[in-house]
Amino acid sequence: MKIVLASNNRGKLAELQAMLAPLGVELVRQADLGVGEAEEPHRTFVENALAKARFASAHTGLPALADDAGLCVDAFGGLPGVDTAYYATQFGYEKGDDNNVRALLEQMQGQDNRRAAMVSTLVAVRSPQDPEPLIAVGRVVGEIARERRGSHGFGFDPVMFIPEFGQTFAELPPEVKNANSHRGRAAQQMLALMRSNWLPEPSKK
Repeated sequence: MKIVLASNNRGKLAELQAMLAPLGVELVRQADLGVGEAEEPHRTFVENALAKARFASAHTGLPALADDAGLCVDAFGGLPGVDTAYYATQFGYEKGDDNNVRALLEQMQGQDNRRAAMVSTLVAVRSPQDPEPLIAVGRVVGEIARERRGSHGFGFDPVMFIPEFGQTFAELPPEVKNANSHRGRAAQQMLALMRSNWLPEPSKK
């Protein structure tokens, strides 16, 4: 089964391809099929992921899988949320992971409530008009560290401290992080949803 991934992020493609490998699913980036980026005008992860999935499916004729993810900080009322990728630009920095982390640490100075969640919402559709999209949400709760720690991962991983491991995501070995990350948890749910909703039951011999 071939599914278009409504993202041009190679890291995301590799991560999701590995997680969905047990289904025998082949993920193809939309860019490799000549599809541009969909607009993301909504304020929730699920609405943006659904918009991206429907857009990719409409332009390729294939089933589509989309991911919308971000950081939700308690002290900021759940923000930056869907604006996570552009967080630094609100404070005069250029867009980028390094600047995002710098801006977050600056904004969190003197803040005692450091609770935050990384959220990943995966949405899959069989067609652009699919009335029953598959929706999986993965969520990891932790705390914003007071300084960067670790060299693995990307995004806010160096400051996302996970109490159950006593380390930031960037300090964990990649295989441990992927198994326990917000995207990892969402992908495991999606794997189960696709298996039960999309794939025919194997014939009993």
